[in-house]
Amino acid sequence: MRENLAFVSSQNMAFTDCMKPTELSTDKKGIKRKNWRNKIGFLLKSNSSQSIVHGMKIRSYRPTADDTHQWAQSLDKLLSHKYGKAAFCIFLKSEFCEENIEFWTACEDFRTLTSHKELASQATSIYEQFIKNESPKEINLDFPTKNAIAQSLHEPTADSFLAAQRKVYSLMENNSYPRFIYSDLYKELCAAARGRGQAH
Repeated sequence: MRENLAFVSSQNMAFTDCMKPTELSTDKKGIKRKNWRNKIGFLLKSNSSQSIVHGMKIRSYRPTADDTHQWAQSLDKLLSHKYGKAAFCIFLKSEFCEENIEFWTACEDFRTLTSHKELASQATSIYEQFIKNESPKEINLDFPTKNAIAQSLHEPTADSFLAAQRKVYSLMENNSYPRFIYSDLYKELCAAARGRGQAH
């Protein structure tokens, strides 16, 4: 996912939780809004374009009004839709907490691995990037969870990060996801989807 989101300029900030909108000045809010509006262009346009999510050609399909309605029902439904997940990633980037979705996605990929060699290599990579103290994209985890992961690195299994992944999912579900549903970004996607539906 990190490679697929290369279109968003990297931030050198790894906050343990998202910045609250009230902590941003009006000017910064304007900058954030402009940035995400540039990034969601691929979801708002109706012509063919290159998908930034999976690097594959997509024709005239864009999220429908039904899709965007489904996203508001649960975080699980949002993340199971590739455009919903892309929009949520863009939103988290704007709030400086993209490490949460990146960690969750890395864990999803990790759980599909079957080779012990791959498990060991990826476990170390995920630990170094997201778990280790002062890692580049350190996520907000309690000491016992971090310690359990560190111990599991000697003999990792597909479930080595499961407890941490659930904690991060809960954090997103209770904090970032509600803000996304009430955000201007989501409202604009809904309006664009309704507009396309009426145009046909």
